[in-house]
Amino acid sequence: MKTKMLSIQSRAGAVLALAFLSACATQKEYQAVAQDAKYYQTKLHEKELLVTRLQEENDKLKTQLKQSEIGALSEAGFGEDWQSRLSELQAKIDGLNRPLHDVERFDVEGGYVLMVQDKILFDSGSSDLNGEGKKQITTLANDIQARPHGRIWVRGHTDSDPVSKPATVAKFPHGNLQLSAERAVEVGAELVTAGKIPSRDLVVVGFGPHDPLKPNDSAEHKRMNRRVEIFVSDASGKGTLEAKGKGNE
Repeated sequence: MKTKMLSIQSRAGAVLALAFLSACATQKEYQAVAQDAKYYQTKLHEKELLVTRLQEENDKLKTQLKQSEIGALSEAGFGEDWQSRLSELQAKIDGLNRPLHDVERFDVEGGYVLMVQDKILFDSGSSDLNGEGKKQITTLANDIQARPHGRIWVRGHTDSDPVSKPATVAKFPHGNLQLSAERAVEVGAELVTAGKIPSRDLVVVGFGPHDPLKPNDSAEHKRMNRRVEIFVSDASGKGTLEAKGKGNE
C-alpha cells in the first residue's frame, strides 16, 4: 500500500513538474511572441511613416507636373498667340471650298502649318509610323530644314470615336488622348531622325478629340479631325499675314 502511495505521489510530482515546465515554456513563448509583435509593430509604424512621406512627395510632384503640363499645353498650341493662330487656320480651311488633301500647308502669322492626315502616317489604332508615313515625314523634315526656322510644334489629334478594340485599349488605356500624344511623339522623333532637326526645337502634345476641325458628325469630318499638325515658326519670330493653302496636288 505504501509502495502504491509512493508511486501515486511520484506520478503527481511528475505531473506538477511537467505542468510547471509547460507554464515556463508558455511564458517564454508568450514573451517571444510579444517581442516579435512589438518589433513588427515598430516596423509597420516606420513603413506607414515612409508611405505617408512618399505619398506627400508624390502629391507634390503631381502638382508640379500638372502645373508644367498646363504651361506646356499653353505653349504647345502654336506659340504665345496660339488661339488667334488656330482661328486663322480654321478660317483658311473653311475657305478652301474643297476636301482637304492628305498633306496641306497653310501660312499663318508667325510661320506655317503642315497638316497631315493620319491615314497616310499610321495604320488604324497604331502609333507606329508606317512606311508611307516615314517617307512623308522625311520629305517634310527636309523641306523644313531647307530654310531657316524657329521652334516647331507637333500636335496630334483624333476624332471622337472612342478606342474600343481590345488590343488597342490594352496599348492605349487612356484612350484617344494617349493615342494622339504617342502619334505626335512618333512624328516629332522622325523629324529629329530624318531631318536632323534638334530635339530642343520641338514641342510635342496630344489633344485627342478635344480640338476638332469639324463636328464629328460624318465620315468626312472625322477624317479631317484625325490629323497631325506641324507648326513651324519663323526664325525671326515674325510671320506673314497673307494666308494661302497649298494642296499636295
